[in-house]
Amino acid sequence: MQFAVVDTLGGAGRLQPLTAAGAAAGPAERVGDLVAAVRQREAAGGPRWVWPVTGEVYPRLLAAGVRVGRCHDLALTEALLLGYEGHWGEPRSLPAAWARARGLPVPQDRPAPRAEAQPTLFEPFPAGPADEAERLAAVAGVYARQLERVAGAGDPGRLRLLVAAESAGALSAAEMGRHGVPWRVDVHDALLVEMLGPRPRAGMPPRLRALADQIAEAFGRRVNPDSPAELQRAFARVGVDLPSTRAWVLREVEHPAVRPLLEYKELARLHAAHGWAWLDSWVRDGRFRPEYVPGGVVSGRWAARGGGALQIPHALRRAVVADPGWVLVVADAAQLEPRVLAALSGDQGLAAAASEGDVYAALAAQTFGGDRSRAKTAVLAAMYGAVRGEAGALVAALHARFPAAVGYVEEAARTGERGGIVRSRLGRTCPPPPADWQAVQAAATGPDADPAAVRTAAVRAGDRGRFTRNFVVQASAADWALVLLAALRRRLAELAAPAPELVFFQHDEVIVHCPRPDAAAVAAAVTEAAGEATDLVFPGTAVRFPLQTAVVGCYADAKQLTGTAAFQADR
Repeated sequence: MQFAVVDTLGGAGRLQPLTAAGAAAGPAERVGDLVAAVRQREAAGGPRWVWPVTGEVYPRLLAAGVRVGRCHDLALTEALLLGYEGHWGEPRSLPAAWARARGLPVPQDRPAPRAEAQPTLFEPFPAGPADEAERLAAVAGVYARQLERVAGAGDPGRLRLLVAAESAGALSAAEMGRHGVPWRVDVHDALLVEMLGPRPRAGMPPRLRALADQIAEAFGRRVNPDSPAELQRAFARVGVDLPSTRAWVLREVEHPAVRPLLEYKELARLHAAHGWAWLDSWVRDGRFRPEYVPGGVVSGRWAARGGGALQIPHALRRAVVADPGWVLVVADAAQLEPRVLAALSGDQGLAAAASEGDVYAALAAQTFGGDRSRAKTAVLAAMYGAVRGEAGALVAALHARFPAAVGYVEEAARTGERGGIVRSRLGRTCPPPPADWQAVQAAATGPDADPAAVRTAAVRAGDRGRFTRNFVVQASAADWALVLLAALRRRLAELAAPAPELVFFQHDEVIVHCPRPDAAAVAAAVTEAAGEATDLVFPGTAVRFPLQTAVVGCYADAKQLTGTAAFQADR
């Protein structure tokens, strides 16, 4: 059973049972307590809930102790379908989708307020009994139209799986925000004091002040270490011309200011991104509760609104500590993208190499005389389009040995260079080139084209090709990881209370916070979910997607305790 749902003022709402095709399966019902109605129907059989934006309604249900098993997120699905149909980036809200379904002018999306500030689910629809019915009709109508569009796709099975996984990911994102990452404020504070010195009442921490003084002493004058322009002028005065002040550029310079400057940059970044102000803003009641954005990156990877949720620095992972009696099950799909390339391309040789624990070591033994670093450079260069110099020679050697794999990304690059679009394994579609790209290419056509315009067009075409070359791999890796997340979420819900909590997800890594006795069952669920994701996304492939799992009390200990080369290998 499926239900379209709208909420109304005072905690009431309307429900509409739907058929598998999205048509009405019975009369709409107005309920005085929407939370109770959802709880009752979940207990009766776990329906699929159809609503415009998961992040606007589901947190309210979670706050009331109601977990749902399945949903269909209209906004996320609309975005996927618009991209697939060549209308990437057009408005995707319920009013826009409903107008589009009826052939009416499409309104622009309005910036969505945070979930706790959202007064109704479906603004800018007005409130009132008649308008509740209209909103419910819009939800049902858009859903039915989306099902038709999925069915009409070139490969509806894959796109249907992507839509389901994207919506399940939205449920996970809301639940992860509700659970929060276990975070020890005292440990975080102690780490900051160790690295930066005592917390200042105002201004710069003591260690940063000391490093700034050392930089000034090295230059013989005060320099603002946060100003690239000032630093470049300071180095120029001592005879060193720098193209930038990036760390990799500075490491090539011999000057007494370099060492304190590199340390300053690292610590200043930590202080700005995860210092005491971050701790005050983002950690409450022993939990870091960020706001995740499923599909926030064009490749399908997640993003986050504030807090740097997807970039927990290694230096601060000591603060991620399980509750007493609980543990963290940390699972990591090492070297995911080379394995995805092997599965995408059907290259049997690369698939055989991907059956090893360390893909790069296997490739090194086969093709690069045992030199793992050269094998890694070759694979990354093929996926990212670094085809000049030594990297180009390595890619050529890789192409000779694995023609199907390298040919797959090469074809994606050629498509991008021509201004075409490419898709992930399940159908996520890359954005088309912008209008200015098209104009640059048009200016370079014809026998009388200016040579400078031709060169500019070639550079822009190459940039586009590198983007599409990587998109097919990275977005397909995101497909696999999202299906894994959905499968893992379902399995964790089947374990006995207190239920394990998914608390972190980053592309190829998940963390589950669970009671210590459940650790083995959770680790098994992770392994099973990876197998299910592989079977669904790459049916019949010989490629293995091993997940290395560690059971730890502290996140920082995860990789040290796995004891496997695959987990510790570079990605």
